[in-house]
Amino acid sequence: MQWKGRRASSNVEDRRSSSGGSGGGGMLGSLLGGLLGGSSGGSSKTGCGTGGIIGLIIMGLIAWKLGIDPMQFLGMMGGGDLSSLTGGQEQEYVPSEEEQEMAEFVSVVLAETEDVWTQVFTNMGKTYRKPVLVLYSGYTSSGCGAAQSSTGPFYCPTDEKIYVDLSFFKEMETQFRAGGDFAYAYVLAHEVGHHVQKLLGTLDRENSLRAKSDEKTSNAISVKIELQADFYAGIWAYYTKKILDEGDIDEALNAAEAVGDDRLQKQAQGYVVPDSFTHGTSTQRREWFYKGYRTGDMNQGNTFNP
Repeated sequence: MQWKGRRASSNVEDRRSSSGGSGGGGMLGSLLGGLLGGSSGGSSKTGCGTGGIIGLIIMGLIAWKLGIDPMQFLGMMGGGDLSSLTGGQEQEYVPSEEEQEMAEFVSVVLAETEDVWTQVFTNMGKTYRKPVLVLYSGYTSSGCGAAQSSTGPFYCPTDEKIYVDLSFFKEMETQFRAGGDFAYAYVLAHEVGHHVQKLLGTLDRENSLRAKSDEKTSNAISVKIELQADFYAGIWAYYTKKILDEGDIDEALNAAEAVGDDRLQKQAQGYVVPDSFTHGTSTQRREWFYKGYRTGDMNQGNTFNP
C-alpha cells in the first residue's frame, strides 16, 4: 500500500503513554478477554455487553485473587479510569521505531477511510461523522467498558471510537500468518465499517434485535453484522485502488480468511460449533470483503437477507 507521504488523520487519540501494561494484556487481560466475550482476530464490541452479573462476580473474584480491590476494578468496568489500578501513576511508555511507524500507518489508513466514506455518504445525501481512533497499550477504558489487547481491535458505538492496541498487528503476523500492510488496513477498515453501520442505523437496530433473542439467534445476527462490516471494508478498498500495490488485496483476503470463526475454533479446540459463530466462516468473510471490493456498490451489501 502506497501510504507514505499521504495525509494522516487528526482524529487519533494516543493513550499509549497512559495505558496500563504493554502488549498482550498479560494474565488478567487473557482471563477477562473470555469473560467479556471477545474473540481472537479482532472482535467488535458492537453490543457493549460485559457478560452479565455472573461474569461481573467472576471478574471481581479474579481481581481479588490478583490483589486488586474488586470494587475498584468493577467500577473500572463501568468506564472508570483504569490508571487507578496502578495507584494513579502513569507508566512511562516509549514505543519502538517499528511501532511508531505502525501508528503513523494506521493514522493514514484512517484518513483514507474518512475521504472515502465522506464521499460515499455525500453521494447518498447524508453526512459522514468521523470516528476517533484510540491507540493504547495493554488496557484502557472505553464507552463500552474495559478495553484490553487480548480482545483485539473493536468499535464502541457508545462513544463512536475505535480501540486498537498496535501489538495486535504483530500477533496477526506471527499467530494468524496474516501479515502485510493491507491486511492491517483491512482490520481497521472493518472496524470503520461498524461505524458506518452505526451512522446508517443498522447497528442499533440489529443489536436491539439481539437483545431480545436467544443465544443462537443473537449469534446469527452478530455474524450478519460482522459480514456487512467486511463488505464495507471491501467498499473502501474499491475506492482506494489507486494506492494499492500488487498483492494487497490478496493480503486482505488472507486476513479475512484467517479470522473466520471456523478456522479459529478449529485451531483452538480441534472442532467447530456453528451455532456459536459470531463473525462468520473464513469463506464468508473472504467472499463478503471481495464482493465489496469487486462491486463498490453499497446496495449489494445487505447481509441480513434470508
